[in-house]
Amino acid sequence: MLDFINIYGIFIMVIIMVPNIIYAIKKKNEINENNNGPLIIFEQIGRYGCFALMIINVPYTYYGFIFQYAEIVYLIINGILIISYIIIWIICWNKNNKFKSYSLSIIPTAIFMFSSIMFGYILLFIFSIFFGICHIIISVSPFYKKD
Repeated sequence: MLDFINIYGIFIMVIIMVPNIIYAIKKKNEINENNNGPLIIFEQIGRYGCFALMIINVPYTYYGFIFQYAEIVYLIINGILIISYIIIWIICWNKNNKFKSYSLSIIPTAIFMFSSIMFGYILLFIFSIFFGICHIIISVSPFYKKD
């Protein structure tokens, strides 16, 4: 059973979701101006796939930590990424700029991709690619709209 559940993944997901949930509650009246349906659909597929696969290890799609000290490297690098994510959320809470958009879309993508590599998790890697590309485009597109 323990091989089926990634305890570290649960903690990572809870920590990165807390500011998102608080933001969604406090800023529920804000509208996302991106109306690119297929892009949003692929982003959501990637998002929920990553969420689930960070927590659940699907048999025969992952290898476990890929080298002797991979678990330590996994925890250190993801710890640094999570702390960076939280700090950027705090600093940029009431801002709406490119730095915030890029940072808060690239860091979770990096967490998912890095985790997939360190854990040798093929499905998570595939979903993180979908999520990353779509999420970054959606997050920064309001700054590049032509009038």
